[in-house]
This record gives sequence, C-alpha cells and structure tokens, in this order.
Amino acid sequence: MKEAIELLKKNDLLRIIDDELDIYLEIPHIAYIEVKKEDSKALLFTNVVDRKNGKKFDIPVLMNVFCNEKAVELFIGDGDKIGKEIESLLKMKPPTTLSEKLSTFGKLFALKNTIPKKNKGKGECQQVIKLGKDAKLSDLPVLTTWEQDGGPFITMGQVYTTSLNGEMKNLGMYRLQVYPDNTLGLHWQIHKDSNHFFHEYKKAGKKMPISVGIGGDPMYIWCGQAPLPIGVFELMLYGFVKNKSAQLVKSITNDIWIPKDNDFVIEGFVDPSKLRIEGPFGDHTGYYTLEEEYPFMEVTAITSKAKPTFLATVVGKPPLEDKYMGHATERIFLPLLKTTAPDLIDYYMPENGVFHNLILAKIKTLYPGHAQQMMHAFWGVGQMSFVKHALFVNEDAPDLTDHTAVVEHILNRVNIDDIMISKGVVDALDHSSPKFAIGGKLGLDCTGEEIEELGITLISDDELLFKMQAISDEVKGVKQYFTNTKNPITVIKVDKKRSQKHLFDDLKAVFENIKILVIVDDANQNDLDNTYMLVWRVVNNIDSNRDIYFESNTICLDGTNKNSFDNFKRRWPDDVDCTQSVLDSLKERGIIDISDEFKKQYQL
Repeated sequence: MKEAIELLKKNDLLRIIDDELDIYLEIPHIAYIEVKKEDSKALLFTNVVDRKNGKKFDIPVLMNVFCNEKAVELFIGDGDKIGKEIESLLKMKPPTTLSEKLSTFGKLFALKNTIPKKNKGKGECQQVIKLGKDAKLSDLPVLTTWEQDGGPFITMGQVYTTSLNGEMKNLGMYRLQVYPDNTLGLHWQIHKDSNHFFHEYKKAGKKMPISVGIGGDPMYIWCGQAPLPIGVFELMLYGFVKNKSAQLVKSITNDIWIPKDNDFVIEGFVDPSKLRIEGPFGDHTGYYTLEEEYPFMEVTAITSKAKPTFLATVVGKPPLEDKYMGHATERIFLPLLKTTAPDLIDYYMPENGVFHNLILAKIKTLYPGHAQQMMHAFWGVGQMSFVKHALFVNEDAPDLTDHTAVVEHILNRVNIDDIMISKGVVDALDHSSPKFAIGGKLGLDCTGEEIEELGITLISDDELLFKMQAISDEVKGVKQYFTNTKNPITVIKVDKKRSQKHLFDDLKAVFENIKILVIVDDANQNDLDNTYMLVWRVVNNIDSNRDIYFESNTICLDGTNKNSFDNFKRRWPDDVDCTQSVLDSLKERGIIDISDEFKKQYQL
C-alpha cells in the first residue's frame, strides 16, 4: 500500500487531508464527492477519529485508489492489451515452425506465474499479531458511510475462502458489517464461490475458515471482483496480469493463505448453523439494500503491518470508483465472453446503468433471430446472467460509448415486434423485482434496418403537457428527447396516486404524439433535464414483466417507485443520500467546495 501511495503521489493523483475527520459519515462523504469530479484523485486521510467513542486512530485511511482511468492503468495495466493477450492464448494453435514453437513456449512458460506461491514463515501482514480478546475490530477505522446503514462496514475487504476438501480457493469482495460483539457479517450472494463453499461446510457440520485481507497491492481488489469462471482462483489472474506470482503466507489461526503484503488480515471462522440480520446498507445501486439474514465470522485474530494503511471505498449513486474498475473488466474479459458468444464484437455497461441493470452489445448479425440467441447466451453466462436490460446492435452501429450517436441508432430501430421479455435470476441487490433475486429481463433487437415512420405528430413540450394535464392532474412535467429519431422519448413526472397502467390507459388520446413514454415520480429529486440520473433511476426501478406496457405502436416504461398500487409486496428502499448537516459542516470548514448545481447534478 505504501508503494501504491507513492505511485499516486508521483502521478499527481493523491490529495492528502490532514484535518481531523470522523469515520462516521464525514470521511466517506468527502470521498463520495471527490469520485464524482472529472479530475478525481485518491484521498489519504491522516487524522482519523471516532468522535462517538472518543477514539483517535494512528492509522491513515486511503480511499478512491482507482480514482480515474490513469490510476487503473497504473495498478492494473492497459485493459485492451491484457484482453488481447488472453485472446491470443485462447486462439493458440499447435506450432509448426521453430519460431512458432519458441513463441508458444514463451507464452506457456509465462503462465507459471499464474500459480500463487506459498512462502514459509510470516509476512509483512503479520508484523503485529493480536489474538482472541485482543483482536478488536473497534481498533480499525471502519467507516459508517450512510446514516441508515446498519453499522460500520468494511468496504474493500478481500475475502479468502477455500472449499471443504481444500482443492478450490476463492477471493471475493463483499461488504462486511462490523457488529458490536466483534463479529463480522458476510454479505456473499447466492452465486458466489464462497457461498457454495459455505453450504459444503454446513452439510458437513464443520466451521468454515475465513481470512479477510485489507490493503496490499490494489490489484487484489480488482481481482476480487473480476467475473472469473467458477473454480478459478482469482489470484491466478493477478499472476497473469502482473506476470509474477502472488506471494502468500499462511494465516495464524486458520489454514487460509493470504497475500503477505496485506496491511491487515482479519482471521476467523463461520459457524454455518448460525445466521444474523445484516444491513441495511447504502449500496452501489444508489439504494439501500434491506435487512436480510447472512452468515457471520467470529474473529480469532487480527494481524497487520507495523505501520498499516486502512483501505476503503464508498458506494451509492453513480459515478463511483467502480466506474473505472468496471471499464478495465469490460476490456479484459471481452475475449472470454466471446468464447460463449463468438459473434460478439464489443459490449459496454454504462456506469449509470449500475452495470448489471443495462448492457449495450454490438454483434455480427448472421441470420434472423441472432440477437435473440445472443440474449439467451448472455443471460446464461456467469455474472452476465444478472443483466436486466440488454440492447443489441449490428456491427455497423456507432461506437457503443458514443452515447448520443448510439442512442439515435437504437431509437431508429426500436420495433415492438423485436422486443423480448423474459424472466430469470437478477442480482440480490435488485429492489424492483417482485421476489428476491428473480425478476424480469428485457432484450431489445436493434440489429436491423431503420424502421418506417409510424405516424406520430410531434408537438412542443408545453403543448403536450397541456394535453396531458387536461386528462390527469397527476402529470407534473414533460420533456421530450431525440425528436429527430423514429422513436422519440417522452419523459413525464407524476404525482403517483394509482398504478401507472391506469394512467397509461387514460393517456391514449395523446398517443398520436408519443412513441416511447417514460414515467418517473415527481419526488425523489428527479430532474427531467438530467438524463444521466434519469437513466439510473429508470433501469433501477423497472421490472420488465410488470412495468412495460404496449398499446399499438406506443411503449411505456414505468420508472416510478413501486408500492401497493402495483401489488408490490416487498419494502421499497430509500435512495442513498448524503446527510445535509455533514455536507454543511465540511463546507464551512473548507474541506469540500461544491455548488448547489453539483449537488443537484448527482442527487447528493
């Protein structure tokens, strides 16, 4: 971690903050604001306190380590280049000439570095060892990010686990709730390797060993969230990308091997027969995930470097640090995705789509129904199976990151007959599905030619609002987008008093002026001029089996918060919002400098 800090300093990517700041809300609020700036930097907090408990830490806190594309390249490398290296291995053919044999031998020899190396003795992460009652989680500067959070959470913990027979290893990155009784909640989701291991131990009636690393090489963090196939140890990816083996040492109180350069290691065991309530937590969806039962870890030891740094991240509404990590993941894993979907050319997961909520994919279309086949392929592949909304375009489409051009391209090809609505697994964090982890899937085939005009008459926003309000006083605002395309988008704000299916039916008189209607609440800070946050809101809030309506050539997406009007049985969570008094205090002390426009832009 010291090397990472020096590298950030050298590249003018670090801001050091010496002001006294609290682990409760203050430090994460500063990081949350910083990561949204165009010139975002990593933050090193050197004067960290816990005012509630009258505690002062001599441990600095580092946040926003993946602060921009340059930082990602410093710590991980060039994603496109790494992706091409993976692709060359996947396409490697038996060599015939001497030069080919030498080249092949070089590639295969380099793969020896993918195997982590187990070292004898102790590592730097074990320069200080605290056991039993001396191993106190309260001695670590663990942050409470949002005022509705269930407590402090470790947000950049590397969770190391192993299968019951010891043959499979896993590194995962999950939030970890610190409980008052010195135990640690484990929010691993149903599809994670560690969860599969957990059920092995549960069936065998044995306690499960776990070690949590914090800090060390930032590359460990990226590896922990990489979408590798089940059974592949994530530190093998570290070795492949770095071209050197990860160096491991054995934990003190269990048999888990962890990187020797971690700043902290929390060791312990999970009793699979016990669960406890975890959460709520303001998560990267921008909403709170609600209380659920999860396993928890009983701490047996905490080890550290002599002078450690505590690493953390902040999550909430986009953009976040995962924006930059996610872009590297896209580039590096494109070749692996192509092995299942060989006609895939490129894909893009916009950060305001919260990654799993929206994906754009460019394919080489070879036959009718090809896009639909690709939709099923995507929804059947690893973490891609959690994608809720998938939009497919042909190889002649604009670059997927050219937002305006690609949206216009898509809107000129949207045809109701080419929309597929399905059902399947969704991310456990998804709040809009009627049931936990199962919800609607929307696939949109825009690989064909431009559609013909379908005969609507465009009128101004004011005229359209007047016509709508003559029908229903629920409509409070109107904004039209992409009126130059075959499928303009009309966004309306409503004071929701009933199911929006009824409003949609009532508005049929204005369908002569509307092709795609999107509905959002008048509340919730929704701004009809803020397209970035509107996309975030709508793809979060819709379940395609419930919230998409069709009438002739008109499509409606109900992006409102769901409640009893929609026969929604689950509790709808609150937005993740900053605490205004904290922002005011930080601004008065000159630690942050943000405008009202900035707060509005990112719905702070």
